[in-house]
Amino acid sequence: MNVFIYSREEIESIISEDEFPENTAVISFYDPAIKRIDADYTHIDYSGVCDYVFYSKLDDLDIDALKDKGYTYDLYFPEAEDIAKFVYNAFDSGMNIICQCEYGQSRSAGCAAAICEHFLHNGIEIFADYRYYPNRVVYHKILDSLSNVRKSKATVSEQLPIK
Repeated sequence: MNVFIYSREEIESIISEDEFPENTAVISFYDPAIKRIDADYTHIDYSGVCDYVFYSKLDDLDIDALKDKGYTYDLYFPEAEDIAKFVYNAFDSGMNIICQCEYGQSRSAGCAAAICEHFLHNGIEIFADYRYYPNRVVYHKILDSLSNVRKSKATVSEQLPIK
């Protein structure tokens, strides 16, 4: 599995140039706040180029800003568990994963770092790359959720009868 990080601008260019990679799943983060500024703003439309997309409408908030916006750690980003299941389905299907957000630096980088850490044990490389500013809450919530999915898969396989 390969994991890629893209901004809205980069992925829209790839789509418009008809260069979207085959066998790829997408996790697309988009901003709920921009809708108040731009009534036409919406998530990227991946229809026709990718059949396996998870859209997450998520403010880009780090741990220090959660309380100011009325969130607790537990209430922020409730889709993390669903994204972890989505990632495992993609992984089990042998797919690559694109993590995309508005600027391709924070939410998508945090997501990609968690996936890389969980499966490849090299998520730190994204934190060390000066192009990215991984959202730490996204990172930790997805990493924890991926661990929970792995544990639940192990429990199910332990319950299967041996033939």
